[in-house]
Amino acid sequence: MTTVQEREKIQAQFKERMNEDELLNCMRCGFCLPSCPTYIESGFDEAHSPRGRIALMKGVVDGLIEPDEDVERSLNLCLGCRACEPVCPSGVNYGHFLEEARDIINQNKKHSLPVRVMRKAAFHQLFPHQNRMRNVTGLLGFYQRSGLQKLARNTGVMKLFPETLATMEKVLPAVPTMKEMKNRPEFLPARGTATKRVAFFSGCLMDTMFMETNNATAKLLQAAGCEIVIPKKQACCGALHGHSGEKAEGKELAKRNIQAFEDLDADYIITNAGGCGAFLIEYGHLLQDEPEWHERAITFSAKLKDFTEVLIACDFHKNGSLSLPPSVITYQDSCHLRNVMHTSSAPRKLLNAIEGSEFREMKDADRCCGSAGIYNIVESEMSMQILDHKMEQAKASRAAIIVTANPGCLLQMKLGIEREGLSDKMKAVHLADLLYEAMPADLKKPH
Repeated sequence: MTTVQEREKIQAQFKERMNEDELLNCMRCGFCLPSCPTYIESGFDEAHSPRGRIALMKGVVDGLIEPDEDVERSLNLCLGCRACEPVCPSGVNYGHFLEEARDIINQNKKHSLPVRVMRKAAFHQLFPHQNRMRNVTGLLGFYQRSGLQKLARNTGVMKLFPETLATMEKVLPAVPTMKEMKNRPEFLPARGTATKRVAFFSGCLMDTMFMETNNATAKLLQAAGCEIVIPKKQACCGALHGHSGEKAEGKELAKRNIQAFEDLDADYIITNAGGCGAFLIEYGHLLQDEPEWHERAITFSAKLKDFTEVLIACDFHKNGSLSLPPSVITYQDSCHLRNVMHTSSAPRKLLNAIEGSEFREMKDADRCCGSAGIYNIVESEMSMQILDHKMEQAKASRAAIIVTANPGCLLQMKLGIEREGLSDKMKAVHLADLLYEAMPADLKKPH
């Protein structure tokens, strides 16, 4: 519960930090409404639409609405999928408003002691430090390999947890060992003549829990003729911080990454996680008020590409070497990859290039799956509603393989498969892992 003083301070900061001209760009046309999952799932509640949330923000700026719990609830229920942006005729940058509003509210809110401790631990003590990420992932690996996981499942301990968390535990990937996580390369040569020099953003979760996907991505890029440099001093992208009202820490992580990548003389900076890529590509906006960093941020972001775009640029899909046993494949867009990085055709071109399989477009593949970072944990009910509808479309495609290009989306689709009892008929995989599986055996050998 916010006090009167807190609300007055929040209102003043809304007035100071929100771009009023940009807020006025929203014409209230409603083109965003059919694209918004929370508007649809809430029974067409205007307060849970992009247009409604912008109206609330504008009302706070104008002093017509108090920044109370209802406003905060509306903003928190937003997935941040940004599907409203591509359909907006005025080009309103809704995502920028959302993150600014959340940051203002969070920085002025008195959280309970447990929440303060949890936020401090996650946002300041864990994600910014890759060695700690490895240690935490190592504990998960010990749980998986020591027999504790089997014991927890057999004794019914997992039933003590909320259903979503208990099911999520079943779909977590088998994590690598501590030795594997510590022994990471800094340079990988191209196979044959190098045609591109790329710098690989390995990420925090991607280079621990999803390390094998990073390995697959690197082998794909090598096979496409890219030499790869992987700077050790890179950090978490900061997306989780930016989306959760921890903007200051997100800025610090952005600066660390800019410094780590800016002198590598790379043609591209590569990412294989749509959520990370969308935040990285907007470092220019994030640091717009810091002149000594703004131009450096723009230069950094100008080089950013999803790995699929680089594979297409290298004609990797045209060499006829990708093949799989007969299977039907469909694709679930990563919202941030599609709506912010504007990458949607490259993954589909690569999937269509796999011989022996059939790519089948899923209805509403561009609609959010309900993962949205940690949204499926903190807003589980809405997330599961969205996922249930997503699984209806996945089942209608009759695909045996659901492919996506973001770790959160991948876990969410695995969760959906598990909830539907379809684990014996359907699987979800990251696009890099599927393409690696489809590569000839000789290209998978160490190089």
